[in-house]
Amino acid sequence: MSLASSPVLTGPSGSLLDLIGNTPMVEVTRLDTGPCRLFLKLEAQNPGGSIKDRIALSMIAAAEREGWLKPGGTIVEATAGNTGLALTLVGQAKGYRVLLVIPDKMSREKIQHLRAMGADVRLTRSDVPHGHADYYTDMAERLAQQIPGGFYVNQFANAANTEAHVRTTGPEIWDQMDGQVDAFVAGIGSGGTITGVGRFLKDKGSKAQIILADPVGSTLAGIVNEGVPGPEGSYTVEGIGQNFVPDTADMSLIDRAYSIPDAEAVATVRELLLKEGILAGSSSGTLIAAALRWCREQTEPKHCVTFVCDTGAKYLSKVYNDAWLADQGLAERELHGDLSDLITRRPDRGEVVSVGPDDTLDTAFKRMRGADVSQLPVLQDGRLVGILDESDIVHVMNTDEITRAARFRKLVGEVMTRDLDTVQVSEPLDALIPLFDRDRVAIVLDGERFVGLITRTDLINHLSLNR
Repeated sequence: MSLASSPVLTGPSGSLLDLIGNTPMVEVTRLDTGPCRLFLKLEAQNPGGSIKDRIALSMIAAAEREGWLKPGGTIVEATAGNTGLALTLVGQAKGYRVLLVIPDKMSREKIQHLRAMGADVRLTRSDVPHGHADYYTDMAERLAQQIPGGFYVNQFANAANTEAHVRTTGPEIWDQMDGQVDAFVAGIGSGGTITGVGRFLKDKGSKAQIILADPVGSTLAGIVNEGVPGPEGSYTVEGIGQNFVPDTADMSLIDRAYSIPDAEAVATVRELLLKEGILAGSSSGTLIAAALRWCREQTEPKHCVTFVCDTGAKYLSKVYNDAWLADQGLAERELHGDLSDLITRRPDRGEVVSVGPDDTLDTAFKRMRGADVSQLPVLQDGRLVGILDESDIVHVMNTDEITRAARFRKLVGEVMTRDLDTVQVSEPLDALIPLFDRDRVAIVLDGERFVGLITRTDLINHLSLNR
């Protein structure tokens, strides 16, 4: 199969909706693909930033044709974010209101993006199973019934979801690959992608293997490989994996499945950025990790296709944030068996946000706000000389002796707390409790060297990850 010499450019479009689909394909050249060639279809190039633009356009058009969605109506959906973004993009362009129910584990960027686009976002619990009143699909269906003119999209059982991929995604892959597809890898969120593309390939007479990429903790890989649901657990990857089989998913089309741990998905997507320059989202890491496993298992050259489902710009605060990965137990780090194991932001690695005693309160407050922390260590020549927290700043603000501007010009050294509650790094976890009982943050030292801060949240997170 020869690669295209150059992209084909088209003239200006009158609507973003006209730009959905016809996404480019790129070959991976710097990752270890064994004897195979791995191709990524860049669905992040859709105007809404993900593959879900395709199904949003299809499902809304079908609802209009069938009379379920009328002018002035409200589109209601349960979504991990990308379908919501796509529905909002299409719905707003067509003049509909959009109400979305989203699990609370979704990235901050997605939620902010949705609200900025005008969607009514309702967050719900991500720790309850399908059938619970607070499960996101159950809540969305209930709200749609309560809203006059409400239309519950239900991507998990909507035939127009699958049809979008039969009509567009599958044919595009076939044409771009000149029919040379030996394996196609996808995940299951709603099931439309793997079903639609798989059905198209089978109808074409293709011998391509249909591969499911599933997060560890999702039950679907077990159904494919063993005929029974796999062990259910939690995972941080967004948008794929389920504890039930969506109506849209035709499991009989799938030949095999790979269970991909969060750590492998994250490592893969970060390596993709480092070596290929492609900024992809967390679910893409699961898909590409599974595709790489399949490629490396082969003994002869073959062609494998999978997706960059969405852009990694939606996950900068999570997958591409070292501190967040450490909080989730996903970062590779050396453990020492002491209190340093609870510290995710280390001064010796330049990760601690700090101030000096000669900095102003204005500088300190901006750093607190930017890092989303409530206290800062005060360092001078690398040595801890105090700590500044929000209450110290509030105390200065609560005075009329000087102007507001002058208050913020005060130096940190005039306001900081010098009476420090410290613990040695070698002390047991129990040594933290008296400090927390006094509403203090634990300042950890190794002799006189500052090791880092431990908050209540750090302790709880450590205990949660090491049950």
